[in-house]
Amino acid sequence: MTTSTADGNLFIVAAPSGAGKSSLIRALLDRHNDGSMQVSVSCTTRAPRPGEEDGVHYHFLDVATFQQKIEDNAFYEWAKVFDNYYGTSRQVIEETLRQGIDVFLDIDWQGARQVREAYPQAQSVFIMPPSLATLEQRLRSRGQDGDDIIASRMAKAQSEMSHYHEFDYLLINDDFDQALANFEHIVLARRQRMALQQVRHAAKLKDLLANDG
Repeated sequence: MTTSTADGNLFIVAAPSGAGKSSLIRALLDRHNDGSMQVSVSCTTRAPRPGEEDGVHYHFLDVATFQQKIEDNAFYEWAKVFDNYYGTSRQVIEETLRQGIDVFLDIDWQGARQVREAYPQAQSVFIMPPSLATLEQRLRSRGQDGDDIIASRMAKAQSEMSHYHEFDYLLINDDFDQALANFEHIVLARRQRMALQQVRHAAKLKDLLANDG
């Protein structure tokens, strides 16, 4: 894809379960509820759950359609999880970016590798808990899993965290408000890059640099 300088920014956000990734993204969107940023809506072959809407929670596809899209290279990244496919649509992302809207991809480190290869301009953020003890406490506080599942999640988390160095930015989510502020700084700073500002403020720059004489 060849992007114009007026495009929005693509942010890859990854973290182990319990690090607070989804909460940070939601909080940032709540702060900037002007339509200037959104979370990518993934495609999936699983059936909609009660209350889920096509195009809002997921783009629901049948298996044959999804597999054809794989053949057509229509995904930035995709994976098969148990019996269902999940993927990030190139077309959906590119159309959103062309509108000048920032897009967040909530994916794992493996998906992040695929996206960076397809879209090198993407900025990637990895979110970590302050300690393993805190991460375990957060997982247990959900009250959903037994000891065996918690142990499995902790092992998976350590494996995922070993890939933090592949990302552009690292956030330690110890104090949520501070982590949110740092996350916001990353996003807003990216919006101020020179090429984008030259396009957004072309008329003002022309006026400011006009030669009166």
